[in-house]
Amino acid sequence: MKILKFGGSSVSNPERVRNVANIIKHQHEQGEQIAVVVSAMGGLTDQLIAMSKQAESGDMSYKSLLKEVGMRHFSVIGNLLPKQKQQAIQQKLVAAQEELGNLLYGVCLIRELSARTLDYILSFGERNSAYMLAEVLQHYQVPAHYLDARNIIFTDDQYGGAKVDLPYSYDKIREYFRQHEGVNIVTGFIASTHHGVTTTLGRGGSDYTASILGAALDAEEIQIWTDVSGVMTADPNKVPKAFPVASMTYQEAMEMSHFGAKVIYPPTILPALEKKIPIRIKNSFQPEAPGTYISEHAVSNGNILRGISSIDQVGMLTLEGSGLVGMVGCAARVFNAMAQHDINIILITQGSSEHSICFAVRPEKAALAKKALEKEFALEMQARLIDPVKLDKNLSILAIIGENMKSQPGISARLFQALGRNGINVVVTSQGSSERNISVAIDKKDVTKALNVVHEAFFLSGTHSLNLFIVGVGQVGGTLLEQLRENVPYLYQQQSMDIRVIALANSKKMAFHKNGFQLNNWRKQLEKSEATMDIDHFIEKMVRLNLPNSVFVDNTANEEVAARYERILEESISISTPNKIAISGSYSRYQQLLKIAEKRRVKFEYETNVGAGLPVITTLKDLINSGDRILKIEGILSGSLSFIFNSFGPGRRFSDIVREAGEKGYTEPDPRIDLNGVDVRRKLLILARQCGLALELEDIQLENILPAACREAAGLEQFFAELEAADDHFEQLRAAAAGQGQVLRYIATLEQEQATISLQAVGQDNPFFQLSGSDNMIVFTTERYKQRPLVIKGPGAGAEVTAAGVFAEIIRIGNYLA
Repeated sequence: MKILKFGGSSVSNPERVRNVANIIKHQHEQGEQIAVVVSAMGGLTDQLIAMSKQAESGDMSYKSLLKEVGMRHFSVIGNLLPKQKQQAIQQKLVAAQEELGNLLYGVCLIRELSARTLDYILSFGERNSAYMLAEVLQHYQVPAHYLDARNIIFTDDQYGGAKVDLPYSYDKIREYFRQHEGVNIVTGFIASTHHGVTTTLGRGGSDYTASILGAALDAEEIQIWTDVSGVMTADPNKVPKAFPVASMTYQEAMEMSHFGAKVIYPPTILPALEKKIPIRIKNSFQPEAPGTYISEHAVSNGNILRGISSIDQVGMLTLEGSGLVGMVGCAARVFNAMAQHDINIILITQGSSEHSICFAVRPEKAALAKKALEKEFALEMQARLIDPVKLDKNLSILAIIGENMKSQPGISARLFQALGRNGINVVVTSQGSSERNISVAIDKKDVTKALNVVHEAFFLSGTHSLNLFIVGVGQVGGTLLEQLRENVPYLYQQQSMDIRVIALANSKKMAFHKNGFQLNNWRKQLEKSEATMDIDHFIEKMVRLNLPNSVFVDNTANEEVAARYERILEESISISTPNKIAISGSYSRYQQLLKIAEKRRVKFEYETNVGAGLPVITTLKDLINSGDRILKIEGILSGSLSFIFNSFGPGRRFSDIVREAGEKGYTEPDPRIDLNGVDVRRKLLILARQCGLALELEDIQLENILPAACREAAGLEQFFAELEAADDHFEQLRAAAAGQGQVLRYIATLEQEQATISLQAVGQDNPFFQLSGSDNMIVFTTERYKQRPLVIKGPGAGAEVTAAGVFAEIIRIGNYLA
C-alpha cells in the first residue's frame, strides 16, 4: 500500500482539486493500493483562526469571512460535479456551515475561545476538504470513501498539539482498513481523545497523519504531495538557483526540517523511520517529476551537502561570567529552566574555557527564556559571579546538512570563507558529533545573502555569480556594458561565471533591476527610470539589496563618487575603478582604503588608473611580492601627451597637433588639463605608493611645459591664440633635440624616492625614442631587470582599452570571491 498526502496548496481551488483527483485516479488505475490524506484548502485554516479570533473579540465581521469560506467549498462542488449530484452534497456542506456558524456565534456571545473549541473549529477545514474530494473521486469512478481520522487516531487532551497514542491508534487503523476496502480519503491534522473530543496534531499535522497511517499499515511508501518538486537544496524563495534533492536519509531530512525546511515536518519522519518506510516528496503540479526519496540510505549525488536550511529569526541568549568556570551542572540548569516554561532550545554551544554558554530559542519565547534564566541564576548574579543575561533577537540560523560531511576536512573552512568574503559575520557556531550538521548564527539581515553564497560554494562550485553596480555609463562605461553584452554568455559557458548588472547610473538617472538588466537595451531601461541619480541613495539601495558577490564599478572621474569608497568597502562590496581621485588623494586616505578592503576581505582594484588596460600595477605588485627590488621606474603615462610629442616633427606646428589630439578624443575638452601634467602626476604618485613610498602629490616635481600666458588664458579661444604664439618656442625645443639626433618625450621618473615629471630629449638608445601614436610605455629597472629593463608598452588611453581593463578586474574579483 502507498499513502498519498495532499497539502493545502494542492487543493486550494476547484482546478487543483481536479488535478489531485486525476493523480489519485491514475495511481488507482495502475493497480496501486492507496489511501489518501488531505489537508484543508490552502489558506483555509488561517481563515478559520481569523474568524475565531474575530468572534472572540465580539467582532461580527467574522460572518463575512464565514460566508467566504462556505463559498470556497461550494465552488468546488459547483465546478467539478454535475448538477444532479450537487444537491445532496451541498446539503451536507450547508449543515457543516451552519454548525460552524453556531459555534462561532457561541464564542462571540461568551467572548471566550478555548484551545479545545478552536481545535473543533479547525477540524471543519479537513473534514470538508476530505468529504468533497471523496465525492469528486466517486464521480471519476474511483471507489473512494470519506474517512474521519477522529475514528482511527487517538491522542491525549493537549489541544493544539496533541500527542498520539500510537499503539492504540495503530490497532484502530488496521481494524478499520481490514473492514473497508477501496480508496479511503482521510482527514489530515485532526484526531480525537479516547473520550471522543476533537484534537489537532499541531503544525504539519497532516504529514504526521500520513506517516501514522503508513506505519500502521506497513506501507511500502508514503508520498507527500506539495507545490514544489521535492526537498530543495535551499529555500527557492530566497535562493533562485536551488534545485530538488533526488534522495536523502531520514536523519538528513530531520535536520533539514528542524532548521526550517517547509516541505516536511519533523514528527512526520519518526513513525516512518521506526518502520523504515520510504517517504517521497512529490509536486502535485508536476506529477511526472521524480521528487525527493527519503529512506534509510541515500544515493550519492556527488555533492558533500544535501541541503542548506535556515531559521529566519531566533533569540540568542548568552550566559557568561567567571562563576561558570568549573560549575557542575550548568547546562542541566539551563535545560531545566527552559523545560519548566515549555521552551525548546534550537541550538546550544559552550566554549572550552567554560566562561560562557549561549543558546537559541524561538523569538516569541526569548523574553520568557531570559526571565527564566535570570531566575535560575539569580544568586550567582547577585554575587556577581555571572554577568546579566544578554539577549539578541536579530539573529538567524543557517545550517549546512549532509551525511557526506563526516570525516571530510575543509567543510567548515569553505563555509566560513564563503561567508567572510561577503562580509557576513558569524556570531555563534555549533557542530554535533555526528558531523551531519554545522550551524551558524548570523545577523538576520544577512540570511538571504548567506544562503546564496553558501549554496553557490557547495552546490554550484563550478559556477559563481557576480552582481555589478555600475556608476558612469559614458564612453568607458558604455563600452564596458557592450563588452559585457558580447562576452557574458561566453564567461558563463566557458568559465562558469554568471555576471549580472544590477544597477546603472549616469549623472542624471539611476535604475535597479534585482534580476539583472538585459544588456541589449540597457540605455532604454535607464532612460525610462524615474529615479534621479543621487550617489548616497544609490549606495543605500545597493547595501539594502545585500546581494552576494557585489562589485561597485565607478567609471567616472567624479570626486563625490570617490568620496564614498570607504563606506562601500565597509559594506563588504568590492570596487573596480579607473577613477584616480581616491587612490591619488592623501596618503592617509589611500592607506585607509587598503586597510578597509583587507579587513573586509574584499577587492579594491584600480589597475586602469595607470596605463588603462595595460598590466602596469599588476606587474609592479608581482615584482615586489616576488622579492624583487625596484630601482627605477620611467614612463610615458599620458596617451594624449604621447600622441602630441610622437607626432611633433619637422614642418608641423605644435598648436595644430594639440588641436588634432582634441579632435581624436585624446585630450580633455580643455587641453590644458593634459598639458599641465596633472594627470601624469597622479599616475606617478600611484606607482610610487605601490612601491611603498608615503608620497603626496606636492612631493612630485612637475615641469609645466606650457608658457604662463597659455596657462592663464581666460578661455579656449584665447588659450589656442596664446599656444599659436608659443609655436616658435616649442619648435626651438624640437629643433634643438633633433640636432642631437633626439626627440622630445614627456617622461615621469621615480628613482631613490625622488619623483619627477619633465619634458626630456631622448636618443635612439632610449626605449621611448621609438614610441608612436598614443601608446604608453613604462620601463621597470629592478635588481632582476637591471641590464635589460622590463618594458610594458601599448595603448594607454581610449574607451576600448580602459573598459577592457575594468572588465579584466571584474573577472579577477569574481575569481577571488569564488
